[in-house]
Amino acid sequence: METAKPILIIDGQGGGMGRTLITQLRAAGCTREILAVGANAAATAAMRKAGANAGATGENAVLVNAPRAAVIAGPLGIVLADSLLGECTAAMAAAVARSPAHKVLVPVSRCGVSVAGVEEKPLADYIADAVQRILALA
Repeated sequence: METAKPILIIDGQGGGMGRTLITQLRAAGCTREILAVGANAAATAAMRKAGANAGATGENAVLVNAPRAAVIAGPLGIVLADSLLGECTAAMAAAVARSPAHKVLVPVSRCGVSVAGVEEKPLADYIADAVQRILALA
């Protein structure tokens, strides 16, 4: 019997967005397996403390886990090469983009990209919306 595919949360820098996504998913009653992949060890640690079932760090962790996930969530930059202050490599961005998983991307202006049709809101509002979308998919 096949187990349900996990939710994959990817973040970089300090892992604050990923930590908040995981905290809110758990608070909403999500019991699905959540894997945390940080672009650096600090991001991974923050997401693990928030309640991820497992965590890994770096490019290879994204390459291995992206194809296995049901849902991938994180900042918009996880599909943009050289984003997250250079932490997101071209290979990482391609692995996320090519994954058959549904992507829930949180728009942040720090990636140097604006998404037309998306109104400017506080980050907390974007994260709350992302949590609702992930719960609907999981």
